[in-house]
Amino acid sequence: MIYTVECSFSDPRSEAEWNDFYSLEKLPALISVTGFHTSQRFKAISDGCPVYLAVHTIDRLDVLTGDEYHRKGGGNFARWQQHITDWHRNLYSDIGVAPAVNADELLAMCASGPDPLIQMGLEPLAMQAVALERFPERRWLAKLPRSNARLIENLEGAHLYSPMTEQLTSAHTVSTER
Repeated sequence: MIYTVECSFSDPRSEAEWNDFYSLEKLPALISVTGFHTSQRFKAISDGCPVYLAVHTIDRLDVLTGDEYHRKGGGNFARWQQHITDWHRNLYSDIGVAPAVNADELLAMCASGPDPLIQMGLEPLAMQAVALERFPERRWLAKLPRSNARLIENLEGAHLYSPMTEQLTSAHTVSTER
């Protein structure tokens, strides 16, 4: 399953420190949780969406409600909470393991359907929301070369994200039950 966390951050003075915390402490802690398999962070390069996106591959919803998840920092943003805005969490099924997006690539997320992505020669992966906010209900994601960003800039319902981190992978065996 794909677990997404999206948000913006309202305090420019502490934003760099928050990004260091999230990328260097929180992601490594989460990937160590049993049931987490991949984690990667992104920053939006298009308007009309939360600035930050984290994409995780997990086994099941109960991974997010377990003691290990909470003990290792899941859901714990106390120090930063007052500055986190436009926060959304979703759990999607259908695609298995999230694709790793390299530094020379972008992630496209589209809620208006796969056709525009397909017409650009991309291979979108369909995701169906199954838990948490469940909105948008359907999303398609695809990787594209950074040089092709202009092709998707004005696509309705689509947003582009640049990777902030490499995709982290766990030492746990990836389950086939997603």
